[in-house]
Amino acid sequence: MDFLVLFLFYLALVLIGIVTICICSKNYRLKGLVRGGAQIFSCIIPQCFQESLQKLLHYLFYTRNHTFIILHLVVQGMVYTEYTWEIFGYCQELEFSLYYLILPYLLLAINLSFFTLTCVANPGTITKANELLFLQIYEFDEMMFPKNVKCPTCDLRKPARSKHCRRTQDYRLTEISRVCNWCVHRFDHHCVWVNNCIGAWNTRYFLIYLFTLTASAATMAIVSTAFLVHLAVVSDLYQEIYIDDFGRFQVMDTVFLIQYLFLTFPRIVFMLGFVLVLSFLLGGYMCFALYLAATNQTTNEWYKGDWAWCQHCPLVAQSPSAEPQVYKNIHSHGLWSNLREIFIPAFPHYERKKK
Repeated sequence: MDFLVLFLFYLALVLIGIVTICICSKNYRLKGLVRGGAQIFSCIIPQCFQESLQKLLHYLFYTRNHTFIILHLVVQGMVYTEYTWEIFGYCQELEFSLYYLILPYLLLAINLSFFTLTCVANPGTITKANELLFLQIYEFDEMMFPKNVKCPTCDLRKPARSKHCRRTQDYRLTEISRVCNWCVHRFDHHCVWVNNCIGAWNTRYFLIYLFTLTASAATMAIVSTAFLVHLAVVSDLYQEIYIDDFGRFQVMDTVFLIQYLFLTFPRIVFMLGFVLVLSFLLGGYMCFALYLAATNQTTNEWYKGDWAWCQHCPLVAQSPSAEPQVYKNIHSHGLWSNLREIFIPAFPHYERKKK
């Protein structure tokens, strides 16, 4: 099996895995199948290994730590080092436009700025001091966000669209695990890559960070592809003839050309494959994030919003077997209003009392 087939097989597996995870996360029956598979798998793996794995996963995803921030910066540094060491030098020799070559560095500067802002910015933490302010911003829909509900951890009234981050049972099943241990206004999700919640006050930074990260990966992929194509054209590689495994003369086709370039420039082709996969993944997630912003939804609301159970509905209270009601997004007010709310977070307006 040659390099190109292996790479395409790997790309297909990654994309299928991501699509499967997204589908399973929204389908309760598939969730049950996944849990059943995990239980079967746990019977095969030794208990000591299971405990070690659970401790590691608990530390990575259910505690605040800088592991993914360090990993993010290391991977980004390795990609840019390879780009500078290989692509930038070769492209200068081939007289590529300097504007295209420095574009990834400009995107990197913007990306790191908004990455830092996303990491350190207050996402909209709800406290005793601002509880009443947040309660006035969004309307309660009495389905996903009913009135007069208190957070059992913070002991604060929960404003509409807020959520506590995060209250789940840990690997020992005897303690409560908390990531940030605070309620967040307009909670979207907790991002391990920035070690912070994404909420009303830093979603704008997160979107720009995500956009520049996607753009930088795509730009490096385009420049690297342009370099390899230009090299093949200048060197007339596509007109070369080689001898195949049966001793016959063959004109160099695309598959053989890619394998030849991989053997000649292995690090460049490997980096190109990596940034291509990264561009697809980040681009898909970027489209999803823009869809949420355009429709004024959060990831938390999208995940729970297909069938929201009206806990305070009299019919449900009288009949537990009643059908769940379809959740309707009452917070969307048109594309531009929704986008403005992301970049200019909503604040309550007060009327001054006349003396």
